[in-house]
Amino acid sequence: MALRFTFRQLEYFVAVGDAGSIALASQRINVSSPSISSAISQLETEFGLQLFVRHHAQGLSLTPGGRQFFKAAKTILDNAAALSDITSEVSGEARGPLTFGALSTLAPLVTASVRRSFQAAFPFADVSVREGNQSDLIQMIRRAEINVALTYDLEIPNDVHFEPLATLPPIAILPADHPLAQREGLSLHDLREEAYILLDLPISRDYFLSLFQREGLKPKIVERTTQMTVSQSLVANGFGFALTNMHRLSDRAPDGGKLAYVPLVGDLRPMKFGLATNQADHVSRVLSAFCEHVAQRVKAGSLPGLGVD
Repeated sequence: MALRFTFRQLEYFVAVGDAGSIALASQRINVSSPSISSAISQLETEFGLQLFVRHHAQGLSLTPGGRQFFKAAKTILDNAAALSDITSEVSGEARGPLTFGALSTLAPLVTASVRRSFQAAFPFADVSVREGNQSDLIQMIRRAEINVALTYDLEIPNDVHFEPLATLPPIAILPADHPLAQREGLSLHDLREEAYILLDLPISRDYFLSLFQREGLKPKIVERTTQMTVSQSLVANGFGFALTNMHRLSDRAPDGGKLAYVPLVGDLRPMKFGLATNQADHVSRVLSAFCEHVAQRVKAGSLPGLGVD
């Protein structure tokens, strides 16, 4: 008997059912809205069943029949994933789909490199990548949209397992011609009168502000940005200093301005880089291989931004 659907159609349908809108599902799975709409229409036509109720400007909701179809579709997709695991176990090779996420500040540095080296080592793995802030990544893990996240140990909930791989102390970023730029180390007290450019991302901002609070200081915030590249350019052009935990890759900002990276001294909490996964998830062979691969690259110092200057 010929199948009346494709797994891709089911994946798109489940993504919309989880998201509550085609637009949000499109963002989450990185597939165009027309492609998702077409897949759902094909399913509804093929099965003669209305799966969603369309609400003007308020997204979609599953019909009673759609809810039953949704549960069945998730079961089919879960079983298909289990088949990939069985194939991996029998063949002894890591194969099948794997989606990993990365913190938006880390993504430009590590995702392409990790994906390329992992796929070179495990050619039967089908790898895709997502990015987001810390809150986004936690939700992606809980919704099983990603298998693992490359991130920091910031507010990790009890239902998420975090495996630390590297300790990253905070570093000050200054204009290269700043009077303090030639120092071997700086305290936050040295910077207390300097204008501060805050990396304003959920959870991350709380970490950076807590460093000042622990020292009894209130930073002079003059700019806020969610983009590390914007922060670097602002610093290079003399608008203030910034903080990071990533090691220097270049002494140039994106606009070409010169930067200086100076370690902070004192009893300041470092960030820990590592791997976050769902506590309850079965660890497939491909996921286990990916985690081991990343751990080996960190240990070898071959992941950009995580090595020692």
